Order: sequence, then C-alpha cells, then structure tokens
Amino acid sequence: MAGNRLAVGIPLLLLAVVALAVAAFDPLARFSSGLPPDEALVVERVNAGDDGIVVWVRGDGLDPVHIAQVQVDGAYWTFRQTPAGPLRRLAAARITLPYPWVAGETHHLRFVTSTGATFDYTYDVARTSPDADAATLFSLALLGLFVGVVPIALGMMTLPVLRRMGRNGIVFAMALTIGLLAFLLVDTLTEGLQLAGSAARAFQGDVAVWLAAALTFLGLTAISRRSNLPAGGVALATWLALAIGLHNFGEGLSIGVALAAGNAALGSLLIVGFTVHNLTEGVAIVAPVTKRNVSLLMLAGWAALAGLPAVAGAWIGAFTFAPHWGAVFFGIAAGAILQVMIEVGRTIWPARGASGESAPAGTAFAGFGAGVLVMYATAFLVQV
Repeated sequence: MAGNRLAVGIPLLLLAVVALAVAAFDPLARFSSGLPPDEALVVERVNAGDDGIVVWVRGDGLDPVHIAQVQVDGAYWTFRQTPAGPLRRLAAARITLPYPWVAGETHHLRFVTSTGATFDYTYDVARTSPDADAATLFSLALLGLFVGVVPIALGMMTLPVLRRMGRNGIVFAMALTIGLLAFLLVDTLTEGLQLAGSAARAFQGDVAVWLAAALTFLGLTAISRRSNLPAGGVALATWLALAIGLHNFGEGLSIGVALAAGNAALGSLLIVGFTVHNLTEGVAIVAPVTKRNVSLLMLAGWAALAGLPAVAGAWIGAFTFAPHWGAVFFGIAAGAILQVMIEVGRTIWPARGASGESAPAGTAFAGFGAGVLVMYATAFLVQV
C-alpha cells in the first residue's frame, strides 16, 4: 500500500515542481513582448429599470479588462461597476448606467477599455424588467403549469385508449415515443449549442454541451444496468418523466429569458401552442404501462416530475440566468433523453406475437415518423 502511494505521489510532486518553475521563470514572456493585450468582454444579460440600464459582463480574455468608459447611443455616460476594478478571465461584474432609456426602443452600448479596445452590444428592445415579487413568481408559476403540467396530464389521459390497443398498437405507441424523444434530443442540443455560442469562450461551451451529454448518458446507463431495471413498466415510465422534465426545465428557461428580455408576448395562442406541442409527452410517459396497473398517485407523480421543472426553469430564466450554465444543463437533458430512447427501444425489440414474430418493422417506422412529424408541426406554434 505504501509503495502504491509513493508511486503516485512522486509524479504528482514532480508535476508541481515543473508548474512552479514555469510560473517563476515564465519562458514565454519574451515572445509576447510588444503584442497588444488579449482583452475580451462578454455581455451575458441586460435589464432595464428605475436605476437605468443594468448590464452583466464577464471577462473573457487572457489579460484583465479595465472598463474605462461606456457609450450609450453614441454618447459617453457615467456608470457604476460592481465589483470595481479590472475584470480578470471569467470574472463577472454588474454595470449600472443611469441612462433615460425609452421603452420599446433599441439602445446601442459600447464598452471602452483602458487600452482603447471597444466591445459593442445592442439592447434590442428596452423594457422594464420584472421584479422578483410574489405576483411575478405566481404568474411565472401559472405559466409553467399551463405549458408543462397541464398538457402532460392531458396526454396521460389517453392511457385507457392505449390499453385497448393490440400488439401493433402498443408497438406504434412506443415507436411514437422514440420519435418524440428524437425530436426533443435534436431540439435540446440545438438550444444548448446556441447558448454556448453566447457564453464566454473560455468556458468552451460547445465542448461542455457534448461532454455533459456524454457523461449523463453514461451515468444513467450505468445506473440502469446496475439496478437491473426491467425493459418497460413503471421504471421506464419514471425514466421518461425524468428525461422529459429535464427538457421542460430548459423550455422554462427559454420562456423566462424571453420574458425578461421582452422578446415574447405569451398570449393565448402561445399557451395553446405549448399545450399541443407537449401533449404527446404525456402519451409517451404512459405508453410503457399499458399492461400494468397504476394508481392515480403514480400518474400525478409522473405529471409533476415531467411538468413542474418548467416552473423552476421559468423562475431561473427570468431572474438569475447565465448562458454557460444553461448550455451545460441542455447537455445534461440531451444525455438523459438519449438514454431513455434506448430504454424505450428495448421494449419494442422483444415484442413478439403469438407466433414468435418480431415486432412489425413497418408499424414501428410509422410510429417513429408520426412522433417526429407531430412534434415538428406543433413546434411552429411555440416560437418565442
């Protein structure tokens, strides 16, 4: 045991010595002399209120960024930075501009550093940002229930119809579930990569999305195999509710961010659109339990697990959102969805009739195509 510890400790000690030597002697210093500083600034969030325009920024370069001046619509303006001082790499700060902004108009911001470098940002639609009071939280919660829990619960009400289906009908419903999840997988990855593009480059957001997806997929697969979960039944329905809940959390994030930025008018058409779009998610959750007896409490638990994350997502998106964390979360959701797709596929493959024939490929393909097409068609109703 002592020999093993020594074998591991010596390389680590030598590595620490090398790192200290590089830091002390800095052999690359002479090669970087005369070059301009590597400054970068990322705007992560902008709000407007009684204090003016509030901007959350993050340093994204190798060298510290010292914000010396700020222009608003071409005019230099006073500002307050919290915390004050240069922004080192990945350090964040809040910039408050007591500017008389105009609701509904576009304002152009320019940040000028002490070295003369400039970073521009366009605030597309200025509007009063929502306050985190009880009334706003209640409204967001109500919206999350409408777009999350309600459509899923309505979809789960199709369970009696699914139970009257024959073998081909069950295969169709399970393949429909895979088609639904396939659309959600692509949609989730797309959202995550878009957020990664708006985050600080030092976070390597696109890599983080794929890495989070891979680790989540491998972790859930290991849990499923070690737990010896059966292919189908209550366990699979719970996995489905969890994966759909992760996706709906991301959906809630998008809604909250859009509301805070003033980029969405969530009227009756949009609420109906989300209801139709998420209706098939409830069908997908109950499809694995068509041959099982389930209680109302279990159905309510699945609806809450799949739908309530939309409420939490809307709260976080409206008040405390950072693009890099959103990108990582979408990666996690994508990994969970992919793992559940495989679990659902395990329920179709062994499906056999009385004669021992494999599940009809044509029926499975039709169900998969129907799931993708339904999700694609209803997605036109929920653009924010």
